[in-house]
Amino acid sequence: MSPEQRRAIEWECTRLVNLYALLNDEARWDEVAALYAEDGLMTRPTAPDAPIVGREALLASFRGRPPRASRHVCANIVVDVESETSASASSVILLFTGSLDPEGGLPVRDEGPPLVGTYRDRFVLTGDGWRFAERRGSLSFRSAG
Repeated sequence: MSPEQRRAIEWECTRLVNLYALLNDEARWDEVAALYAEDGLMTRPTAPDAPIVGREALLASFRGRPPRASRHVCANIVVDVESETSASASSVILLFTGSLDPEGGLPVRDEGPPLVGTYRDRFVLTGDGWRFAERRGSLSFRSAG
Protein backbone atom coordinates (compact mmCIF):
# COMPACT_ATOMS: atom_id res chain seq x y z
CA MET A 1 0.00 0.00 0.00
CA SER A 2 1.34 3.42 -0.92
CA PRO A 3 1.58 6.31 1.55
CA GLU A 4 -1.14 8.10 -0.46
CA GLN A 5 -3.51 5.10 -0.13
CA ARG A 6 -2.83 4.93 3.62
CA ARG A 7 -3.55 8.65 4.04
CA ALA A 8 -6.75 8.35 1.98
CA ILE A 9 -8.00 5.54 4.22
CA GLU A 10 -7.06 7.50 7.34
CA TRP A 11 -8.97 10.51 6.02
CA GLU A 12 -12.07 8.49 5.06
CA CYS A 13 -12.22 6.88 8.50
CA THR A 14 -11.62 10.20 10.30
CA ARG A 15 -14.38 11.73 8.19
CA LEU A 16 -16.69 8.88 9.22
CA VAL A 17 -16.09 9.63 12.93
CA ASN A 18 -16.84 13.33 12.40
CA LEU A 19 -19.84 12.68 10.14
CA TYR A 20 -21.29 10.34 12.76
CA ALA A 21 -21.17 13.15 15.36
CA LEU A 22 -22.72 15.70 12.98
CA LEU A 23 -25.58 13.44 11.86
CA ASN A 24 -26.20 12.25 15.42
CA ASP A 25 -26.52 15.84 16.66
CA GLU A 26 -29.00 16.55 13.86
CA ALA A 27 -31.03 13.40 14.70
CA ARG A 28 -30.66 12.13 11.13
CA TRP A 29 -31.04 8.54 12.26
CA ASP A 30 -31.36 6.85 8.86
CA GLU A 31 -28.10 8.42 7.79
CA VAL A 32 -26.38 7.57 11.09
CA ALA A 33 -27.42 3.92 10.80
CA ALA A 34 -26.21 3.85 7.18
CA LEU A 35 -22.67 4.62 8.42
CA TYR A 36 -22.56 1.07 9.83
CA ALA A 37 -21.94 -2.16 7.96
CA GLU A 38 -25.10 -4.29 7.74
CA ASP A 39 -23.87 -6.38 10.71
CA GLY A 40 -22.27 -3.42 12.51
CA LEU A 41 -22.06 -3.30 16.29
CA MET A 42 -22.27 -0.31 18.64
CA THR A 43 -22.05 0.22 22.36
CA ARG A 44 -22.92 3.61 23.76
CA PRO A 45 -20.41 5.15 26.16
CA THR A 46 -23.13 5.09 28.84
CA ALA A 47 -23.87 1.38 28.18
CA PRO A 48 -20.56 -0.27 27.17
CA ASP A 49 -21.81 -3.76 28.08
CA ALA A 50 -25.00 -3.58 26.00
CA PRO A 51 -24.05 -4.07 22.34
CA ILE A 52 -26.55 -3.28 19.63
CA VAL A 53 -25.92 -5.40 16.53
CA GLY A 54 -27.12 -4.90 12.98
CA ARG A 55 -28.08 -1.81 11.04
CA GLU A 56 -31.83 -2.31 11.58
CA ALA A 57 -31.42 -2.75 15.35
CA LEU A 58 -29.19 0.32 15.45
CA LEU A 59 -31.77 2.38 13.57
CA ALA A 60 -34.55 1.24 15.93
CA SER A 61 -32.37 2.13 18.91
CA PHE A 62 -31.63 5.62 17.58
CA ARG A 63 -35.28 6.26 16.76
CA GLY A 64 -36.35 5.00 20.20
CA ARG A 65 -34.42 7.65 22.09
CA PRO A 66 -36.31 10.63 23.51
CA PRO A 67 -35.72 13.85 21.57
CA ARG A 68 -32.86 15.94 22.91
CA ALA A 69 -30.39 18.58 21.91
CA SER A 70 -26.81 17.37 21.72
CA ARG A 71 -23.40 18.44 20.53
CA HIS A 72 -20.63 15.89 20.18
CA VAL A 73 -17.07 17.20 20.04
CA CYS A 74 -14.60 14.65 18.66
CA ALA A 75 -10.86 14.91 19.30
CA ASN A 76 -7.64 12.93 19.29
CA ILE A 77 -8.80 10.75 16.39
CA VAL A 78 -6.03 8.31 15.54
CA VAL A 79 -6.65 5.85 12.70
CA ASP A 80 -4.53 2.73 12.21
CA VAL A 81 -4.77 1.29 8.71
CA GLU A 82 -4.56 -2.50 8.89
CA SER A 83 -5.11 -3.33 5.24
CA GLU A 84 -6.76 -1.94 2.12
CA THR A 85 -10.14 -3.05 3.52
CA SER A 86 -9.85 -2.67 7.31
CA ALA A 87 -8.77 -0.07 9.82
CA SER A 88 -9.25 0.79 13.48
CA ALA A 89 -9.28 4.03 15.45
CA SER A 90 -9.55 5.58 18.86
CA SER A 91 -11.02 8.97 19.64
CA VAL A 92 -12.16 11.09 22.54
CA ILE A 93 -15.71 12.44 22.71
CA LEU A 94 -17.11 15.33 24.68
CA LEU A 95 -20.93 15.30 24.82
CA PHE A 96 -23.10 18.26 25.74
CA THR A 97 -26.83 17.55 26.04
CA GLY A 98 -29.90 19.63 26.73
CA SER A 99 -33.63 20.03 26.33
CA LEU A 100 -35.16 21.26 23.11
CA ASP A 101 -37.01 24.56 23.23
CA PRO A 102 -40.62 23.90 22.14
CA GLU A 103 -40.70 27.36 20.54
CA GLY A 104 -37.62 26.65 18.42
CA GLY A 105 -35.14 28.80 20.32
CA LEU A 106 -31.80 27.70 21.67
CA PRO A 107 -31.94 24.52 23.75
CA VAL A 108 -31.30 24.63 27.48
CA ARG A 109 -28.10 22.79 28.40
CA ASP A 110 -28.40 20.05 31.01
CA GLU A 111 -26.95 20.85 34.41
CA GLY A 112 -23.69 19.23 35.34
CA PRO A 113 -20.57 18.73 33.32
CA PRO A 114 -20.53 17.26 29.81
CA LEU A 115 -19.74 13.57 29.43
CA VAL A 116 -16.20 12.64 28.43
CA GLY A 117 -15.72 9.31 26.74
CA THR A 118 -13.72 7.24 24.34
CA TYR A 119 -14.62 5.36 21.19
CA ARG A 120 -12.74 2.37 19.85
CA ASP A 121 -13.74 1.84 16.24
CA ARG A 122 -13.24 -0.85 13.64
CA PHE A 123 -13.86 0.07 10.01
CA VAL A 124 -14.46 -2.09 6.97
CA LEU A 125 -14.53 -1.18 3.29
CA THR A 126 -17.89 -2.14 1.79
CA GLY A 127 -19.45 -1.70 -1.63
CA ASP A 128 -20.84 1.60 -0.28
CA GLY A 129 -17.47 2.83 1.03
CA TRP A 130 -15.96 2.78 4.51
CA ARG A 131 -18.37 1.85 7.29
CA PHE A 132 -18.23 1.14 11.00
CA ALA A 133 -17.90 -2.57 11.69
CA GLU A 134 -17.76 -1.78 15.42
CA ARG A 135 -18.11 1.37 17.46
CA ARG A 136 -17.46 0.72 21.16
CA GLY A 137 -17.92 3.59 23.54
CA SER A 138 -16.96 3.99 27.17
CA LEU A 139 -16.91 6.83 29.69
CA SER A 140 -13.59 8.25 30.84
CA PHE A 141 -14.79 9.67 34.17
CA ARG A 142 -17.44 8.73 36.71
CA SER A 143 -19.58 11.22 38.59
CA ALA A 144 -18.33 12.38 41.96
CA GLY A 145 -20.25 11.25 44.98
